[in-house]
Amino acid sequence: MPVKSPLQKISLTDPRRLQTLTENRRIFNLQNCELNVFESYESSYLVPLTFGDFVITSMVRGKKIMHLPDQPAFEYLPGESVIVPARETMLIDFPEAAAENPTQCIALAVDSDYIRHTLEYLNGHYNNADDEPADWQLHFSQYHFNNDTDVTALIDKLIRICSSTDRSKNIYADLNLKELLIRILQSQHLRLLEENAEDNNNKSRLHFVLQYIHEHLTEKIQVDTLSRQAYLSRNIFFKWFKHQFGLTPLEYITRERIRLARQLLAEENDSVSEVGQQCGFSDVNYFVRAFKRSEGLTPGAYRLICRK
Repeated sequence: MPVKSPLQKISLTDPRRLQTLTENRRIFNLQNCELNVFESYESSYLVPLTFGDFVITSMVRGKKIMHLPDQPAFEYLPGESVIVPARETMLIDFPEAAAENPTQCIALAVDSDYIRHTLEYLNGHYNNADDEPADWQLHFSQYHFNNDTDVTALIDKLIRICSSTDRSKNIYADLNLKELLIRILQSQHLRLLEENAEDNNNKSRLHFVLQYIHEHLTEKIQVDTLSRQAYLSRNIFFKWFKHQFGLTPLEYITRERIRLARQLLAEENDSVSEVGQQCGFSDVNYFVRAFKRSEGLTPGAYRLICRK
């Protein structure tokens, strides 16, 4: 049960200005994107919603049940995002929406030409085919994900920019939107590699390095060791890893150790200190600080929530 990074609350629409109680919509148009803020104040089921462009949605309040074509239905909660291709219809349930408990969700529709030009630019300038021949591309098989702090900060900032009256907001939106797209692409790339690591650990240095990290996660892992595994110098390896995934090798190792700690805290009865040791943290105080920085609460508090 990973703890997600929720968006900042957005002011609800004045009740006197509501056009409908289901998916009331506010729209903010910019040059390359359109911000939509949706609110629902009554329970409804199988409400259709379609965008003409690629859309990044993120929950702010309440709960939805999402139905996407050819996919099982799933709960959609604050701290989570969903990406949907252009012209794909979502069917949405609002089982708990009420006047005192509204749902609120943002949908950032992004111009298709803007997406294409951004991907072309990344592939033309930041894709060394001699190193790792993997194109920058969106994978809609990974459509539902938890927001990390970086993605949340970018979406929060885009909401502020899109709803502002600043004359330069198209410039600021362009810069932040590109970074948001890059972080989504990097996260998808990493997840695809992790999913295929066991089958492909001999096919590329990326698979090999990730496999090595996971096999030695509970041990002390040196960046120098990883760079030798990748046959790169330390400095080049550090930059290469950060370019591929958007985080440093040590940040990735810590993230995976925290992920393992969440599992052990939820399932085992070992002490917090013992869990930290099992996850490769030699200092329990550092483990507690790292866990709280990542998850927003201490390991002990996390365990109590899981047990409840």
